[in-house]
Amino acid sequence: MYPCQRVRSTCHSRRDFLQQSAAGFGAFAMSALLAGGELPSALAAEAAKDLGPFAPRQTHFAGKAKSVIYLYMDGGPSQVDTFDPKPRLTAEDGQPFGLKMEPTQFNNNGATLGSPWKFNNYGESGLPVSDLFPNVGQHADKLAVIHSMTSEFPEHTSANYFLHTGTGVQGRPSMGAWFNYGLGSECRDLPGFVVINGGLIPPGGLDNFNSGFLPATYQGSIFAAQQPPVSNIQRLEATDTLQKNKLALLKRLDEQLLAREGRADALESAIANYELAYRMQTVVPELMDLKDETVATQSMYGLDAKYAPTQTFGRQCLLARRLVEKGVRFIELTCPGLGHDRWDQHANLVKGHEDNSRCVDQPIAALLTDLAQRGLLESTLVVWSGEFGRTPFAQGKNGRDHNPFGFSLWMAGGGIKGGTTYGATDEYGYKAVENVCEIHDLHATMFHLLGMDHTRVTFRFAGRDMRLTDVKGHVLKDIIA
Repeated sequence: MYPCQRVRSTCHSRRDFLQQSAAGFGAFAMSALLAGGELPSALAAEAAKDLGPFAPRQTHFAGKAKSVIYLYMDGGPSQVDTFDPKPRLTAEDGQPFGLKMEPTQFNNNGATLGSPWKFNNYGESGLPVSDLFPNVGQHADKLAVIHSMTSEFPEHTSANYFLHTGTGVQGRPSMGAWFNYGLGSECRDLPGFVVINGGLIPPGGLDNFNSGFLPATYQGSIFAAQQPPVSNIQRLEATDTLQKNKLALLKRLDEQLLAREGRADALESAIANYELAYRMQTVVPELMDLKDETVATQSMYGLDAKYAPTQTFGRQCLLARRLVEKGVRFIELTCPGLGHDRWDQHANLVKGHEDNSRCVDQPIAALLTDLAQRGLLESTLVVWSGEFGRTPFAQGKNGRDHNPFGFSLWMAGGGIKGGTTYGATDEYGYKAVENVCEIHDLHATMFHLLGMDHTRVTFRFAGRDMRLTDVKGHVLKDIIA
């Protein structure tokens, strides 16, 4: 039998003291990151305001970005139909494919399939963008397009976990949780990691946004794009005073248990989250109320669009800008429901991709415009990506299967060198052949732009120092301004 916990030894190390203090795991995280360094006075003052795990951390060096908006294009947009034009693909449309085909998800491979859309060169950089994105194309000189991204997984669930957590299995911390853990938050009254759900949670479910082995406070908080954004946001108690008294009693009981039993992530996270939830009761309704946004701004985002999914994604983008203004560290947007599959066009490529692009093109362009006009783009990193790309040959007659061997994504703002491209795929847009990248490189670059060395953002778990980039990851310095 185990001895009674109430009479166990009370000898504690310095680490035990940090772990069991009022801001226990926040201090633990900070000590791991800073390795004995001191917070600047301004940050120390903030940390002293009982922010606990939400306190901002000192970065390893001066970062250019403070927040991330991740525009997740669920299902895998086709690189050869969006940002990676291939004239040879068009010239050989309908002919047998000219390269060896790797096994595909459904192995229903057809002929070479040229892009149904034309590409135009935009901006001073002449960046090629297809007719699917005429509005985003207007911002070409802000974009750095990576043409040579690869994934280790050809099916959605594992590829989603790999994109979001750096590993293809369930249960690891999401990148948003890692950024929240590594940098803390600049917002006292909202979570540091917010997912705005447009209607489609990606394959793999909420574990794409989980905290894994990191403290539970850092997991993603799911906000709906429409009202109510969060369940139970209104108090059930008759008065604010009654609710405060109940929370105060709960906090005292929890702290007594912590003092007696020592550090417990579930309990410390619960204390922090109770307090945050109380503050959110006022802030979240105000955040979601767009009445202070001008009619012109709402129209720019597409809130008056005839296509309902454009309205939904437009609201998501506008909310993302408002969250950045409040200091939220990491915001991810998911795709709205369109009445058919997301960017995953195994058939009916034209209708599927056109519906998806019509949904997101105007709102994304508006977000870039709005952030730039408000002076926020230089400190906000915007990332557009799916979990993989699509084959340059047809699935059946008019679709494209999954392609993890080479696909495109883009980044803007937050220290990115706009109007640039990085890497290349072969003449068909099938496989990355120049400056081949992997998801770990994306994560490492994002950390770098936020002022963090990805190799030093670690958490001790299962006997080793874990990190988002595992033992890999290179910063893509060529796309950094």
